[in-house]
Amino acid sequence: MAHYLVTARPKRGRLAELEARLGRAEFVDLRPFGQALSLSLNGARLQGDGTAVWEEEDYCRPPLAEERAAVLDAYFDGIAVRPVDRGEGWREIADLPRLFPGLVHHSP
Repeated sequence: MAHYLVTARPKRGRLAELEARLGRAEFVDLRPFGQALSLSLNGARLQGDGTAVWEEEDYCRPPLAEERAAVLDAYFDGIAVRPVDRGEGWREIADLPRLFPGLVHHSP
């Protein structure tokens, strides 16, 4: 299993819909990635330049291929990934403000 630090530019006007869908746990049942994607997006952080950042567990080659097709490309542009050890990405971004402060997140 691989872990990545993901950075992405939120699409204008799309985050409220994504937050609502995450709040309703709409992606959890997507197989095989729904639980990991939901957990990661619930804990996403916001960088000073408006870029979203989170750690994601993924098995795809290329990374996030299934997640992008099903969810991410509808809400983000400029998606980039950097390999990290499990938990390293979350530690790196821990001091940044939450992208969705109203959502509960339990980091892995």
